[in-house]
Amino acid sequence: MADSEALVGSGAQQDDMLRVVAALAGILERVAERNDVAAAAGTAELAPASAFRSTTKPGISVRAYVSRVARFAGCSPACYVVAYIYLDRLLHRGHRFALAVDSYSVHRLLITTVLAAVKFMDDICYNNAYFAKVGGIGLVEMNYLEVDFLFGVGFDLNVTPKTFGDYCAVLQSEMMCAEAPPAQPRLQHCCLSESEDDAGGCGSQQQLAT
Repeated sequence: MADSEALVGSGAQQDDMLRVVAALAGILERVAERNDVAAAAGTAELAPASAFRSTTKPGISVRAYVSRVARFAGCSPACYVVAYIYLDRLLHRGHRFALAVDSYSVHRLLITTVLAAVKFMDDICYNNAYFAKVGGIGLVEMNYLEVDFLFGVGFDLNVTPKTFGDYCAVLQSEMMCAEAPPAQPRLQHCCLSESEDDAGGCGSQQQLAT
């Protein structure tokens, strides 16, 4: 638990916030890209209708959108860990919420889970109208997404210290991968196969969470 406290403790500076946000963005971006490829190849099941799915792909990238939310939401680093937990919880609760995190859904899922997390975690936070502007959606839609999310997780917003620590560990692993120096080129090979043992490191993590 000491590692998670170091990651999102009350004394965390702006650099710590940026690292947490970048780690979350990296995970969401990778999962969304993988699911986009699966959908384009016809290997994924047809996503069910959902309020979280946009009819068109937003014009802002996942990483830029996460950075925008972090810049204007004004919430603590712990909120992004909890939002990550909420997102994973939503995706595993009930068949009607069995939607994929892809380019059509990731933005709405993110702004909604961050909204829920900041209300649960922080003593002072902005209202739904403000978050709607930050997320680039209307207030009515923001309110509907919040209610849809709450019913989707069965109003189960509590997060145990163990669960919080587990998800912090995933984000810390993502940070280590992102901050690790690039591997030295192996001149004896003209290319690396994905089946090689060395390819099973940071880049092989594709699940949303452990």
